[in-house]
Amino acid sequence: MAEVVFAKAFRRHVECPDAEVPGTNLRAVLDAYFDRHPVVRGYVLDDAGGVRKHVALFVDGDLITDRTELTDPVGEHATVHVFQALSGG
Repeated sequence: MAEVVFAKAFRRHVECPDAEVPGTNLRAVLDAYFDRHPVVRGYVLDDAGGVRKHVALFVDGDLITDRTELTDPVGEHATVHVFQALSGG
């Protein structure tokens, strides 16, 4: 199972405990997490199911490449980190 870990900044807005969930790609892992913690979905994904503009997702330290369909592979013992992305200039 993959471990989903949220940055402290998310915890200020919503309860999002770290959790181990099944899945072989990012969509499956996030869906499994959101099944347990449905209120978190709206903080991570937009209405179309893609990653929100100011959210960054990493699988084993690598920034994901597919922010829309979430097809990035996730290994059995992977760690998915969810961060609030910084923006500005």
